Amino acid sequence: MQMRIRIVRFFVLFGIFLTSTSWSDEKVPEGYRSIATEHGIPYTLLYAVALTESATQINDSNTYRPWPWTLNVAGQGYFYDSRIAAWQALKNWMRQGRRSIDIGLMQVNWRYHKKKLGTAWQALDPYHNLRVGAAILQDCYETQQDWWASVGCYHSPSNTKRAESYRQRVVTHWRRIKRAG
Repeated sequence: MQMRIRIVRFFVLFGIFLTSTSWSDEKVPEGYRSIATEHGIPYTLLYAVALTESATQINDSNTYRPWPWTLNVAGQGYFYDSRIAAWQALKNWMRQGRRSIDIGLMQVNWRYHKKKLGTAWQALDPYHNLRVGAAILQDCYETQQDWWASVGCYHSPSNTKRAESYRQRVVTHWRRIKRAG
């Protein structure tokens, strides 16, 4: 039974971040489509934000995907091979007194969104992290009433210069996704 659960989890995660083959062939995985629909967010926009936040090269063929076990501490990104490895690193950073840590696919900041993230283990659950990020993006939309302004708000709600720079990076990914159809 445990093996079956692990196999099912593998294929679920496979659907979140391993379905296309490169930057130039950005098909949006079903997990992103589903969660975007739950939150009333354009799925291409949600996926573009995830690519901007946590993309890493996952093999030697220049394939980039959002990576669920990503941490960013003091501007330094760390990509872990497993949820357990990322969780152990996250707990270690916390023991050192670090609180401003961006976590997971959507790089949700622990200091500002701890209540939404729940536990450190929950924060690293790909679907949970994606839902929390989608909720934050949706909250920004409710105040901004514009998806592109909401993208900037997601990253930097109080610094318009940083928000605009971030928005431009997301637009680059979004255009690639739209071209791929």
